[in-house]
Amino acid sequence: MANILITGANRGIGLALTRLYRNRGDNVYAVCRKTSPALDASGAHVIDAIDMSDAASIARLPQRLGDVRLDTVILNAGIFSNETLDTLDEAALAAIEKQFRVNTLGPLLTAHALLAQLAEGSKIAIITSRMGSVADNGSGGYYGYRASKAAVNAVGKSLAVDLAARGIAVCLLHPGLVATDMVGGQGDVSPEQAAEGLAGRVDELTLATSGGFWHANGSALPW
Repeated sequence: MANILITGANRGIGLALTRLYRNRGDNVYAVCRKTSPALDASGAHVIDAIDMSDAASIARLPQRLGDVRLDTVILNAGIFSNETLDTLDEAALAAIEKQFRVNTLGPLLTAHALLAQLAEGSKIAIITSRMGSVADNGSGGYYGYRASKAAVNAVGKSLAVDLAARGIAVCLLHPGLVATDMVGGQGDVSPEQAAEGLAGRVDELTLATSGGFWHANGSALPW
């Protein structure tokens, strides 16, 4: 029985991951800003009122966990909006800044806050997006989302380097185009299918492969 912490656990991919690990018999610490009836029914230990855009809120997470040692941390919480070159007004800039706070700084600050809860053999998985791949960008647009995900990819790679001596492996995972509320329910795979692939990649993660950027289906993605 492993101890798994998942952020953004109240819906979508995070909820599907929570249910998957609970069905495996693991203890899940489900972190969210606001819980949901589905999350409350999952059997997870719900830790709500944690806002990934607020550094002070993230800093309270270790106290909420107590002396729990974590085997796996899945940094899943994220937000999405589309800013185009023609609409870079004040509202768009505010949306871009918020995506950086949640999608980039949120995972970094959460990983930092949880260092005392991690030990040799622990794993960190950052749920990113292939939209953060510079080499794979053939359509442009989505300035805040693309940039924040490219930045969190750099964060994840640095974490892999910095945590290697502690025996902690890190991976960056693209879940696929998942039919969640974040993208209006349009997608190629369900949250449950995405969760299966993501969990498989976490299972396979070792120090030898730490720092990699993969699709949930196992294929390596370009930076």
